[in-house]
Amino acid sequence: MNKIILLFVIFFFQTAFSQQAEIFKLKKYKSAVLNDSVQETSGLNFFDGKLYTFNDSGNPAELFEIDKNSGKILHVLKINAENKDWEALANDGENFYIGDFGNNAGTRKDLKIYKIPFQNHRLQNDLIKVITFHYPDQKDFVSKNISTDFDLESMVYLNGKIHIFTKEWASKATTHYTINPDDFENQEAVKIESYKTGFVVTDAYYYGKKLYIVGYTKKTEVFLDIFSETQPGIFFSKNPRHYYLGSAISVGQIEGIAVDENGVYISGEKFNSPIKKTQPYFYFIPKDKLKF
Repeated sequence: MNKIILLFVIFFFQTAFSQQAEIFKLKKYKSAVLNDSVQETSGLNFFDGKLYTFNDSGNPAELFEIDKNSGKILHVLKINAENKDWEALANDGENFYIGDFGNNAGTRKDLKIYKIPFQNHRLQNDLIKVITFHYPDQKDFVSKNISTDFDLESMVYLNGKIHIFTKEWASKATTHYTINPDDFENQEAVKIESYKTGFVVTDAYYYGKKLYIVGYTKKTEVFLDIFSETQPGIFFSKNPRHYYLGSAISVGQIEGIAVDENGVYISGEKFNSPIKKTQPYFYFIPKDKLKF
């Protein structure tokens, strides 16, 4: 009986939200189940045409090159760094940037991004640098588990800056800050703009003058927003294309997105609910299936 009630509640809220968004059935574009080694995938990124992912907190400090068609692991790259709570991956064509800034409780004062040179498909572990930063508007560090507006899981590299997009549990919004990738002295993130998403943002990707962000709500709705860049590095001055992708119960807890000339790649962590256990799925949406 409890499961029936839960299903009704989920259906009610999903219907209400989906009426405000274009419905896009992500589960139709499932291309693989990710390997057991990446069941907690937390980001995707293309570097020289190769697709990479990683696991979040509590897992080894590793990058995985995966096949973009099958999701199969092709190579594992070891990193000499701590995986306290890795949440985002980006690159500038010469270096990988790994965001160790997951902050569900809003208490962290050690937000950091690892800058790792990458040459000939090899990480230069002896040349790792650490970018530390803080939010100028965060004054309260009292624990507010999944109620803070200073969580973070999304990052892109653009125009010589690292751009981060917060995961705001309380406001159901995202704030866009920039960070200098060559400043290693606990810099102040520069606030650029904010947008009321209605969901928490779990990954972002920049491609073709568009910003793609994915995320979900506490009621398990999964969304994709596609913003057009209206000025260099400015995205939130116009409303995005807003897509409802389904429930995390069926598509997984979506945590990664990457885009190339062929289309959109999305990855999800395994997701456990009272109803079912959802595997860590990997998706590919051909470019002609979405309105960009």
